[in-house]
Amino acid sequence: MLRTKEIRIQIASHLILTAIGCIGCLFLSVRAAAILLAISLLQLLVTLFLHRKRTRDITNLCDCVDEILHGADQVTFTKFQEGELSILASEIHKMTVRLREQNSRLSDEQQFMKEAMEDISHQLRTPLTSTMLIVEMMRSPKLSSNERIEYLQELYGLLSRMQWLIETLLTLSRLDAGAVRFQKSSVHCQELVDAALEPLSIAMELKNINLNIQIEENAEITADRQYCIEAISNLLKNCMEHTPKDGKITISAAENPIFTELIITDTGNGIADEDLPHIFERFYRGSEFGKNGYGIGLAFARKVIMAQNGTLQVKNAHPHGAQFEIRFYKTVV
Repeated sequence: MLRTKEIRIQIASHLILTAIGCIGCLFLSVRAAAILLAISLLQLLVTLFLHRKRTRDITNLCDCVDEILHGADQVTFTKFQEGELSILASEIHKMTVRLREQNSRLSDEQQFMKEAMEDISHQLRTPLTSTMLIVEMMRSPKLSSNERIEYLQELYGLLSRMQWLIETLLTLSRLDAGAVRFQKSSVHCQELVDAALEPLSIAMELKNINLNIQIEENAEITADRQYCIEAISNLLKNCMEHTPKDGKITISAAENPIFTELIITDTGNGIADEDLPHIFERFYRGSEFGKNGYGIGLAFARKVIMAQNGTLQVKNAHPHGAQFEIRFYKTVV
């Protein structure tokens, strides 16, 4: 305790003042000087005791901080009583709780990034391997023109899938980082659905899927046209992939004073109960749902819609099939 400069200065000042007081009292009475000396010494002892207790509390507080710095998770600060030191201990405790929460989030993010990189590597490895095999076979001089054309078509399909995957992942990363600026404008729902169906029209025709479109005449949303088209196209693509041949997809849209709602329903087998809470999670592919996909199309759709004051939910339709419900709110929810 005496190693602290402030305490040494305080004790020296106290002793000097006590000596001056005692010398002054000697001119009046020896008894008064003795009483003053006793009171001063008693006050000095009390001061030293309090300083010692405070030093011990500060040492304990430093020990707690040191434990935290060495990775301890169950350090508490409840043993400190009221006072400035207690306030300091409380603030340090709050700081450590926040640091633990941030550390936990960082650990979760690191684990997510690790799993995401593994999934991306897996998703790209398969088409890349197929691409290399096709390129190797195309080097054969014995290939006929028809075989070469078939290989080129297959190669184009693989490269298109990889391009879509990479571009979608880059867009998702930009959305996560808040680097996307949506160009909002009024878009009629019929125009939105028509544009989203355009790249899927041939595939739907080959599966003979019947489209039932029921869109109110004045139904429109205020959002980024291009991003919304891509999001809805991903939902329609998912419905198409899970709708059997000669099935039906119903698209309806209606507007009220609060929101504009789009509902997409297919006649597939629906979604397993264990998959329903997870199908919007990135890279999630359930036991049957999404088995042939990448697991990012639905995640992308929800991210885009929610970033524009909207909601996207899914449930199983009656008697069978999946139903996606999209709402774009006119006020902030």
